[in-house]
Amino acid sequence: MAKVKSKYVCQNCGYFSVKWLGKCPECGSWESMVEELETTSVESDSRTIRASNKVEKPVSINAVTIEREDRFSSGIEELDIVLGGGIVRGSLMLVGG
Repeated sequence: MAKVKSKYVCQNCGYFSVKWLGKCPECGSWESMVEELETTSVESDSRTIRASNKVEKPVSINAVTIEREDRFSSGIEELDIVLGGGIVRGSLMLVGG
């Protein structure tokens, strides 16, 4: 999949910018910035990061085991309910409201 980007290049010195400028900040010439289109190819796998080559096979939902974590109370009953019974030691939660 190709992606088209636009950039503005000074015809005097070669300075480029992502937006049009009336005066080139590099050489100081006026009205020398011309738009050029740049096409780049984006591969779908380039954004995928894999930790290992190990492939996990799907398992039935009935075969999944649930591990209980020790939790402690935050002192706010409603927050403990939202967190599934309290705060897990070593965990990090982002709470917004």
